[in-house]
Amino acid sequence: MNSTEHDEDVSPQTVDKGKRRAEDPTERTPLLGSGSSSSTLDDPPPNLARRRLFSKLITVFLSTLVISILICVALALLAWSYASPASHVSPDDILKEGLVFEGPDRVDVLNISWSGGLWVNVEARVGFDAGSVIGVNSSPDDGDGLFKDIWKSIGRWGIRRLDRVSVNMSTISLTAGSVVLATVEPTPVEVPLTADPPSDSTWLTHISTPLLIRPTSNISALAHFVREAWRDGSAAVRADVGSVEVRGGALGEESWRSIIHSALSNVQTALRIKIPPIPGIPHTSPVPSLSELVTLQSFNVYSASESLNLAACATIPNPAPPSFDLTSPSLPFVISFPTPAGDAVSIASVSTAPFTLTHPNITLSISGSVLPLPGSSPNSSSPSDILSAFLTRYLSGESNPILVSTPHIPGLTVDLTFPAPSPRPRILRNVTIHDMAIRPRGSTFTASGTVYARVVLPHGMDVGLHVARVLPDVLVFDGEVPDDAVFLPTPVSYRDRTGDPPPPPFPDPLPKGAFGHIRPEDWLISQTKIVDAPLEVLPGRQKEFRNFVSKVIFGSEPAVAGILGFGSVAVDIFGLPLPGGGGEMELHGLPFRGRVLVGKKGLLGFQGAVKHTETELKRLMERFLRRGRGRKGGVVADDRCSRR
Repeated sequence: MNSTEHDEDVSPQTVDKGKRRAEDPTERTPLLGSGSSSSTLDDPPPNLARRRLFSKLITVFLSTLVISILICVALALLAWSYASPASHVSPDDILKEGLVFEGPDRVDVLNISWSGGLWVNVEARVGFDAGSVIGVNSSPDDGDGLFKDIWKSIGRWGIRRLDRVSVNMSTISLTAGSVVLATVEPTPVEVPLTADPPSDSTWLTHISTPLLIRPTSNISALAHFVREAWRDGSAAVRADVGSVEVRGGALGEESWRSIIHSALSNVQTALRIKIPPIPGIPHTSPVPSLSELVTLQSFNVYSASESLNLAACATIPNPAPPSFDLTSPSLPFVISFPTPAGDAVSIASVSTAPFTLTHPNITLSISGSVLPLPGSSPNSSSPSDILSAFLTRYLSGESNPILVSTPHIPGLTVDLTFPAPSPRPRILRNVTIHDMAIRPRGSTFTASGTVYARVVLPHGMDVGLHVARVLPDVLVFDGEVPDDAVFLPTPVSYRDRTGDPPPPPFPDPLPKGAFGHIRPEDWLISQTKIVDAPLEVLPGRQKEFRNFVSKVIFGSEPAVAGILGFGSVAVDIFGLPLPGGGGEMELHGLPFRGRVLVGKKGLLGFQGAVKHTETELKRLMERFLRRGRGRKGGVVADDRCSRR
């Protein structure tokens, strides 16, 4: 029976394998069938599998999108948390709290153009405390919480990643009050960023940038600004910038940093620049003139083949700190002399050699040449007369006013003083009269002789000279000229070529021992003798004259006659470009003193008086003096002078 049942169970499987419906499971049905039949039974349908895969992908996508949105929102909020404080900071606060500038340490003048302005290259140290502006600097004393510290750390990390920004500004106007003192054309510059800088300046970065500066042509406004700045000890100016563009990264960099961009307009900030003191001149005193600051160390004039050249060395105090350097190219200047009419005559063109700053004084080497002098006009002084007056004052030991201008700043003229040489030069030396003779001529006296003098130019004047004419004005003394005797010229004493000058004023009181005055009525050609020049006995000095004549007549040796006076000299200066090709200058008021030996042969006309007694001689002298009394009680000569 069992076998029958077994056959019944097995035979269907053998006959109907794979062709009949699966039987319902019984309690004898195995839990795990064969591999192939199990796989066939458990695999889901294809559509169901695709639906399950699509559902999973949708879930991942939506989850990623939500997470990305949350991250973006978080990043945006984080960025806004940094940008919001920065957006509320005014440009003035940015300049005062964020931007740190030290210097300039060096300024190199690249080019100077009358129309283009002044190109300079400025080197300085600069940095931007971005952490302070957006408030992420570390401050352990503030007691920030954990999240605040994390927020600040991320901000500082972002600043370090950004590293620097590029700044491009429009024209900068520097204004004092309502007057624009200068405009500055900046070039784009990189400004490094720093988060949490140290307390010292070691974090600042060295930069070098060119600038174009155009100063105002309002010279009076500049002068007023300088006076006020000197009085206050500082210069207060306002800087106005039309637009400022800030972009992340270095100049020309194309990266994620360049996405960060900001633009400012109508930026204004106040600047106060301290004026350094000048040694010896406090700010409480008036602003010093350039004449007080410029010291002429040396001055040379020398003749060339067709020009008269100049060379000088001058110094000026350097108020800049030792850390500041400046280099300048050659600077041109024009030297002019003021005229009595109020205008000026250009005399010389000079230029400085390229120079740098030195301490305590800046040394300037100057060279140039005398300009061709224009011809005279009916309503103005002759340029040659103006130059003659300058040289006369200089050689007489007096200073001269000069005007200095530069083509780089039209309209700017600086008044300076050309200092006198020290000590006062002695141009005419070893002055004497050889073979001097004094003779009576009617009621007057005349003098003759040959004047010898040595012309010695001051140190530094190495010019070729030819003395063409002379005009002496002499006091004659009985004996040597006293050391304290003075006979200085005055303008009225100069010979006026348009007419006879008035009588020259004598010293009051007259020097001790002076008894005579000699002055020819006209110029004398050099290297000639004075023949019958008028000899005027000074007022009240008849006694001294008699004593001198007595020494000559009765003395065994020639009598010493001192001479004191001044002379005018007409000289040809080689290389001086005067109108018409000549180079003759008239130099007036050149002082001199000397001595003359007068023997018995020098008293022509008195020789016959030797055989008379002294009383008779005195009576003869008195007769000449009484007959010749003229103006002011003196003896007036007949003003006759011949030349050969």
